[in-house]
Amino acid sequence: MKPILVIMAAGIGSRYGGIKQLDKFTEQGEMIMDFSLYDAYEAGFRKVCFIIKRELLDIFKSQIEKGAGQKYEVHFAFQEIDDLPDGYSVPEGRTKPWGTGHAVLAARNIIDAPFAVINADDYYGKEGFNKIYKFLTTRASDSQNCMVGFEIEKTLSENGTVSRGICKVKDGRLTEITEHLRVRKDPETGLITDTLPDGSSVVIPSDSSVSMNLWGFAPDYINTLKEDFTVALDRIMTENPLRGEYYVQTPLNSHITDGSLSCEVLSSADQWFGVTYKEDVADVIEKFAALKKSGEYPTSLWG
Repeated sequence: MKPILVIMAAGIGSRYGGIKQLDKFTEQGEMIMDFSLYDAYEAGFRKVCFIIKRELLDIFKSQIEKGAGQKYEVHFAFQEIDDLPDGYSVPEGRTKPWGTGHAVLAARNIIDAPFAVINADDYYGKEGFNKIYKFLTTRASDSQNCMVGFEIEKTLSENGTVSRGICKVKDGRLTEITEHLRVRKDPETGLITDTLPDGSSVVIPSDSSVSMNLWGFAPDYINTLKEDFTVALDRIMTENPLRGEYYVQTPLNSHITDGSLSCEVLSSADQWFGVTYKEDVADVIEKFAALKKSGEYPTSLWG
């Protein structure tokens, strides 16, 4: 059962203002996810499933076939807003899908082995893929999962606030993950803060480990996601029917508490970067150029 790489690429960045997962960031026309695909291939992954919008299938196929498609067994799955359990329907006025947990469920008929989950528009570095592949091929079980934790200082944008999952870790295992939606580093004080809905702010410790959606799951986690989705939907329909989300890590919080699941935290010292805002683009282009110049990557990733 060789591990599968699952890439979430169906989102439209509201703060970015476009389909950033398909934008090109090198002179050779490579996307951010090309670097993740390259690093994952070097780590050992050979099968990939892209979760996309159905209407983008042709353009995705075109991009992937001339690049990573030369190396990988490629599959596509579609995240669709009306893909819901029996008895549920889309509330009037809702236009967005149901979050990252719902996205991964779109690949439920493809996932038949341990699997890693990543965002298409994040650069993670090599260390995380090497660690997660080793975990998935040696230690993944029905109850044992993992995530790669990044140092929060290495995951921020200079151009605005970002959403981050702040992790509580004990003895190398995740005990809780909390979503913080407006995280920034104050340029004057150097403090990392999150602005709460009521306008107040909380300080986030600078040594916090954060999830950047680089997860490793045992095959059965897809069934856990499916079973817990109905519970999440009941809550969303009551509390926030138009914008509530079901995150891929949502089942972990409850099942870690009752002891039925565990999640090992694998740390990475690599620098994350991505494009939350249009203003991030120039910096990302510069960083990829520097990585190639240093020999970290070849001039053309796919030859």
